[in-house]
Amino acid sequence: MRTHYSAQLEPTMDGKLVKVAGWVNDIRILGKIAFINLRDREGYIQLTFPKSKVGELFDELKKVTKETVVSAEGIVKANKEAPRGIEIIPQSMKIISKAKAPLPMDFSGKINSELETRLNARFMDLRNPRVAAVFSIRDSLLTGVREFMDDNDFIEVHTPKIVATGAEGGATLFPVKYFNEKAYLSQSPQLFKQVLMATNFDRVYEIGPAFRAEKSDTTRHLSEFTSFDFEMAFIDSMEDVMSLMEQMIVSVVEHLNKNVSDELDLLGILLDPPKLPFKRITFDEARNLLERKSMDVGEDLDTESEKALGEIMAKRGYDFYFITEFHSDVRPFYIMERDDVHCHSFDLDYRGSELSSGGQREHRYEHLVRRMKKQNLNPKDFEFYLNAFKYGMPPHGGMGLGVERFVQKLLNLPNVREAVLFPRDRYRLVP
Repeated sequence: MRTHYSAQLEPTMDGKLVKVAGWVNDIRILGKIAFINLRDREGYIQLTFPKSKVGELFDELKKVTKETVVSAEGIVKANKEAPRGIEIIPQSMKIISKAKAPLPMDFSGKINSELETRLNARFMDLRNPRVAAVFSIRDSLLTGVREFMDDNDFIEVHTPKIVATGAEGGATLFPVKYFNEKAYLSQSPQLFKQVLMATNFDRVYEIGPAFRAEKSDTTRHLSEFTSFDFEMAFIDSMEDVMSLMEQMIVSVVEHLNKNVSDELDLLGILLDPPKLPFKRITFDEARNLLERKSMDVGEDLDTESEKALGEIMAKRGYDFYFITEFHSDVRPFYIMERDDVHCHSFDLDYRGSELSSGGQREHRYEHLVRRMKKQNLNPKDFEFYLNAFKYGMPPHGGMGLGVERFVQKLLNLPNVREAVLFPRDRYRLVP
């Protein structure tokens, strides 16, 4: 049905026979000439129907409604007055699937639709080029991540999503029926990617689904999200992890500017590659800054504290920044302690929102068991994990990043659900 997408057609192809296919974005019949603005994945192309040249085909246009799917074969004609400087004079056109009227929603942007309405009719919402651009950018972002990780000798892996125990506690686990066993949906690949550090795969990453049963109804939380995680062995400190992380961020931003500049322009987004290295600030330093603003901060940063810190850092010229050396009591058992209070852990924040958490892991078996017991966890529940630490485990560290939240922040989207094709939250199970 198609030889070319709209973006592949150029004025230099004048006189060439081509086939195009897509949705009728608009149709105008003006006396003895008619125009169809045809939309496909790459953009728009004008089909021009002079009655004197297309004959009986002209009468077929009366059957066409907006959003009807059609294919057309015709001659490319250079026309400076047409969009993108070209039009197609069809020799034939086929109505593939006629669209009912009225449409379930207006997706043109002329009428603002509530997010719930848009998500309920997602198949229609995604016909809006601005909405589709978000997912073209997301696709390019993940391509950029994979290219960077491959260039840095990482191996892509895929770990189980049905697990016997959680990496971060049972309160946010989704239980599932798994034959006669108790099982859960995976919160994170954390335990498995650490086990892999005891193998020859000493640099691994994964891009895959993760699940959190958090009863949060904010614009930044999801019940199912895509997590990008990596783990690397033979590190000297968590600085090795942060250094790789910041290099990856810069590489991805450069990749987006090179490969999806049209989509970024459509959304009005200007991405300046951040300067290296990113600012490092300890948790205690961050808390002192916030307390000067009369904010009461405990042993961790809540959403309001993160936003306030983002404003402080922005005034100092920092969009991306690491918060390091968190208190051990609020970090997972697998994080290595630095002293009686602090641990080798960090968050990567961007303009007041946490994007990623990571750090150096505890690779010493006895220390790891002690950390578990300190957090009231039973080591017997983690036997498969602990076994890997008994037979030679190198120092290692890593991090996890929520892809949707990263996309949301980069594109200034008001809600993280706009960065997911079919989002899942407390109240949304369909479509």
